[in-house]
Amino acid sequence: MKVAIADLLKQFDKIQDEIETAVTDVLKSGRYILGPEVQNLEEEIAAFCGAKYGIGVNSGTDALLLSLMASGIGKGDEVITSPFTFVATVEAIVLVGATPIFADIDPATFNLDPEATERAISSRTRAIMPVDLFGQMADREAFCALAKKHGLLLVWDAAQAIGATYDGKPLGHFEGISTLSFFPTKNLGACGDGGMVLTNEAEVRDKLLQYRFHGSGGGYFYAKVGYCSRLDALQAAILRVKLRHLPEWNEMRRQHALQYRALLADSPLTLPECSERIGHIYHQFTLRHSRRDELQAFLKKHEVDSGVYYPLALHLQEAYSELGGHEGDFPHAEKATHEVLSIPVYPEMTKEQLEYVAGLISKFE
Repeated sequence: MKVAIADLLKQFDKIQDEIETAVTDVLKSGRYILGPEVQNLEEEIAAFCGAKYGIGVNSGTDALLLSLMASGIGKGDEVITSPFTFVATVEAIVLVGATPIFADIDPATFNLDPEATERAISSRTRAIMPVDLFGQMADREAFCALAKKHGLLLVWDAAQAIGATYDGKPLGHFEGISTLSFFPTKNLGACGDGGMVLTNEAEVRDKLLQYRFHGSGGGYFYAKVGYCSRLDALQAAILRVKLRHLPEWNEMRRQHALQYRALLADSPLTLPECSERIGHIYHQFTLRHSRRDELQAFLKKHEVDSGVYYPLALHLQEAYSELGGHEGDFPHAEKATHEVLSIPVYPEMTKEQLEYVAGLISKFE
């Protein structure tokens, strides 16, 4: 039995008529960049996430980059974040001229450790950028308290967490800026790139609207040096269709996670942990095994896809060698890179596929 890590064609098959109607409507409108489809999506996602404003941009990476710019972060500033995340998190910090400062993760959740973060704060620290890894929100209570105590900004990299909650509250409820990615394999994925910034501050919204459109507020007049980071109307139309299905899809992921936990309860591996305060949406179901590479090869032999997110911590990557990172700096993050393995958890998985994957893992010796 073949089992993919994600199956976008299965998803498309179920909503093909809705997608094709939405796309045709955009093509007939002649409005292909921004326009009413993007504005409607911004309002719908902001409402879904409990935020006042949503600003559509052309990728999750740009959402991070423009959020830092709108926050006035640049040369001479330090931003504390995780070394165990997708590269865009750190890339955005560097691209605005600021310095990324790493702090270790909580080995149970894979998210940035608030205590380690506080130890990393210096007189140059301007912001903290926690990552909601694998669909589990970082500790909102601890980081909001930390930011208030030290007078710091919060930029949440929530690329993997749309629909997640903390104490029953969605992403946009909390202080700071939250960023989303609509990469095709995300829980809410476009048919191409896309991203969004969530904020409750009108001033931040206004800056983002300018930065995404070459620094212009309209016409050929430019108040800032900006970017070309506009969300396409076609992507917005597709995302609006998918947003209607997202609560059901997230719930299916949660149900798959529960089934994995039951089927793998006696296996000699570490299953993902989740606080009762957090509504996990399982962008990934990521387990740990001391012989991860052998387990992955075993699954591949039996036609089951899996993923290693991520194989090398960012402080050890060649691109960021100038930051002076060394092995042993962040032991929890480094250990995770050798042990994590994400197995299929996408909503369209069948019961038979899930039981097949769990059965193989249980047989691995």
